[in-house]
Amino acid sequence: MACRISELVLGCRDPEALARFWCEALDFVVLDREDDGSVEIGPREGFGGLQPTIILSRRDEPERNKSRLHFDVNATDRDQEAELARLLALGARPADVGQTGDEPWHVLADPEGNEFCLLKARLDPA
Repeated sequence: MACRISELVLGCRDPEALARFWCEALDFVVLDREDDGSVEIGPREGFGGLQPTIILSRRDEPERNKSRLHFDVNATDRDQEAELARLLALGARPADVGQTGDEPWHVLADPEGNEFCLLKARLDPA
C-alpha cells in the first residue's frame, strides 16, 4: 500500500487573509485555527477525504529562494476563461515564469505571491 498526501503546508505572512482567498478559490472552509496563528482549510467534509487540507502557517520572514512547490487547479463548474476571471477578481494576479503564451494553462500568483497554475481541463467537482 502507498501513502497519500493528506495536508499541504504553506508558509505565509497573513494566514487569515490567505485562508479567505484559498477558501473562495477552492470552495474550502476553515477547519481549524491554532494558537500560533496557523489556519487549516479543507473540503467541507473535513480532514481525511480525497482532497488534502492546506495548513497556512505564519512565517514572518519571506522565503529567500523561490518555492519549488506550487498548486495546480482546475475549474469544476465553468470554463477556464470564466474561472480565470473569478480568480483574478478574488485577488490572484498573472505571474510570469517564462511561459511563451502558447501554454494551455495560466500561471497566477495568490495575494502573497505564491504561484499556482489554472489548468485547461474541467474536472468533475465530486
